[in-house]
Amino acid sequence: MAKNDPYAALRIKEFNIFLLVRFALVFGWSMQFVIIEWQVYALTKDPLYIGLIGLMEIIPALGMALFAGHIVDQREKRNLLAACIAAFSLISFGLFWLTTPKVIETWSLNSMLYSIYALVFFGGLLRSFFGPSIFSIVALIVPKKIYPNAATWNSSTWQMARVLGVAFAGFSISWIGVHWSLCIIFGLVLFSFVVLFQIERKPILNPKIGEPVIQSLKEGVNFVFKSKAILGALTLDMISVLFGGAIALAAVFATDILKVGPQGFGILVAAPNVGAFLTMLITAYIPIVRKAGIKLLVAVFGFGLCIIAFGLSSTFWISVVALFFSGVTDGVSMVIRQTILQLKTPDHMRGRVSSVNSMFVGSSNELGAFESGLTAKLMGTATAVVFGGTMTLITVITTAIVSPSFRKLDLTKDVEAHEKEETTV
Repeated sequence: MAKNDPYAALRIKEFNIFLLVRFALVFGWSMQFVIIEWQVYALTKDPLYIGLIGLMEIIPALGMALFAGHIVDQREKRNLLAACIAAFSLISFGLFWLTTPKVIETWSLNSMLYSIYALVFFGGLLRSFFGPSIFSIVALIVPKKIYPNAATWNSSTWQMARVLGVAFAGFSISWIGVHWSLCIIFGLVLFSFVVLFQIERKPILNPKIGEPVIQSLKEGVNFVFKSKAILGALTLDMISVLFGGAIALAAVFATDILKVGPQGFGILVAAPNVGAFLTMLITAYIPIVRKAGIKLLVAVFGFGLCIIAFGLSSTFWISVVALFFSGVTDGVSMVIRQTILQLKTPDHMRGRVSSVNSMFVGSSNELGAFESGLTAKLMGTATAVVFGGTMTLITVITTAIVSPSFRKLDLTKDVEAHEKEETTV
């Protein structure tokens, strides 16, 4: 295998432009989700309503995921992503308008909540297209032999945007209020739309243009379920995220348990993303393709332990440290999962495979938020978090026992095969 170049993907101009677009989008989307959670809890004082935010996003995201993957595989990727960003700008502007003083003064609580949930619902529809479009366009920008490096920088950018987005959201709420914070988000979306056109249109690599929808979807699902590496990684991450969604209750912890206000809330939601971002930067220098299966199992087990520690803590800085290390372990998990997907997925099926990934993992974030809100309502906030972390540990142990082939998963040969392919071409 060739000597590792930690900056290989960053030497490609279009990849840097792509990272800038993704940073702006994720920063804005992260701000928006945190601000909505804060606003809904401020209006209702009920964690169940926070959970409903996740439910409103997961319903359309799950319902449209496979169809969206089919569309992505059939269309030119850059223009499709541009259309998604344009639609996202309408949602961000809608939320900005909903928080104007006149609307707040004249609308009833139910009208406000229904409108917020409706916009979140449409955001879920959009997200079903965002994931496959972004996953597919990366593979068209960078050579196959540096997919692992591109996956690391792509995930690192995502995490850095999350870190700054959620942290800035907490401080922004305190400094300029919810309304003008949402205006910043609208500006970021417009910025990303303009910058995207610095990337050239990409060829459509799918040889089956016009293929019947049902046949196309069946092919994508069958591929995922026949690939033990992809299925194992997605299943493990889905269950851990589903039951480890403690961060969805950060507003409750900040307000009622730790009593640290909006700035403390911003620190709490940023802590895991800081940990994940730092971990991903390290993986650019120390590739983790060797013994990837066992490393993924260890990382998710550590994540579960951190979630339990967070649930048991009543001290702010202990909670921050627990969330920081949950991000460290989650960062390892994310890089390994993205590398598996990039290396194991054929070019013409990237949209559909990414859609299945979004059903397994992406949507489980929102379903996890709903699960956390519901269990917090039923058994109390701290108990719900500890329960989620415990279920994560059980999932890892079960996966390790029933799937010995996943424990032995190693991606070194896949990387070497792509290096030989690029050299031959």
